[in-house]
Amino acid sequence: MDTTRDYYEILGITKGSSVDEVKKAYRQLVMKHHPDRVPSEKKKEVEERFKEISEAYAVLSDPEKKKLYDQYGHAGIDSRYTTEDIFKGADFSSIFGGRGGVGDIFEHIFSDFGADMFGGRRTSGYGRKKRVGEDLQLKVTITLEEASTGLEKDISFYRYDNCSECNGSGSEPGSSKVRCSTCDGNGAVRGGMGFISFSQTCPTCGGEGKIIKNRCKKCSGEGRIKKKRNLKVNIPQGVNNDSVLRLKEEGNFAGEGRGDLYLYTEVSPHSIFMREGHDIRCKVTISTVKAILGADIKVPTLNGEVKMKVPAGTQPSTIFRLRGKGIMDLRTKRQGDEYVEVEIKIPDKLSSKERNLLLEFAKLHGEI
Repeated sequence: MDTTRDYYEILGITKGSSVDEVKKAYRQLVMKHHPDRVPSEKKKEVEERFKEISEAYAVLSDPEKKKLYDQYGHAGIDSRYTTEDIFKGADFSSIFGGRGGVGDIFEHIFSDFGADMFGGRRTSGYGRKKRVGEDLQLKVTITLEEASTGLEKDISFYRYDNCSECNGSGSEPGSSKVRCSTCDGNGAVRGGMGFISFSQTCPTCGGEGKIIKNRCKKCSGEGRIKKKRNLKVNIPQGVNNDSVLRLKEEGNFAGEGRGDLYLYTEVSPHSIFMREGHDIRCKVTISTVKAILGADIKVPTLNGEVKMKVPAGTQPSTIFRLRGKGIMDLRTKRQGDEYVEVEIKIPDKLSSKERNLLLEFAKLHGEI
């Protein structure tokens, strides 16, 4: 290892960096230089890089070693510590979850994110992963009226169900799974380079810890078969485009449990109403006479027609609000409103009598 290279330069930080900044820089570098991200011919180079990064962290994260290094450089460290001593006391566990040292770096990093870095769902600790079926997604199209009132809807979809022949085991009836020899039943295998070690899902058993010796003929060892599922679903009032309804354990089956079914609602465009959140808008056309003199008119709502008073002298594009005629808010249960915009229709043809009356009207207003 080239001990003349500056530790701050190795971690990409400045001399005044705090311990937290040292830890953050170290963590990012470890993730960036994961050995699985480089071709095999560069493994040795990566191993050396890890040693360099970890040595820099071991010194700069320790107040006493950092003080010597800041004062005397590498000479101060080399005169007091061996390579083994440098790593003593380095707090790798505080970065990677508090479980051990450098040897568990990769497991610690990716367990923080709640996922197995080699794919699949992760359980807590190092035990075998529970094999649960996949979640499913389905889009359901409804009308605006249905979104307003809610409804019970029949849906059909295909999902994987437990194989009745092998009862989900995947093994031919009368036989059973055997311990995986690759991982010795642990569901994971360990690997590493130098002082770095990491764990990955067993490629033979897929993390289950057991393998099928004699496969079920009906499901070919899958333990499940695709079947059509018919279901009645209650869709509540107030759903909108891309509202999500979760139906627990209505997804695919696999081994030890089912996934969930997620329903995404799609509300069809309406011929009259425009939806804005939990309010709706529409337009109605009235005659010039009704706009001038005022009138009671009928306007559409999602629950049928209602009467609305148009006052005398109503102007074009005037908007009236009908309280509580919109759509209910799913969370607050508050009912939205309906906004009615008035359009005034001007006659395109007039009789001679109508024309004379309008001329008289214009004279009274001094317009002619």
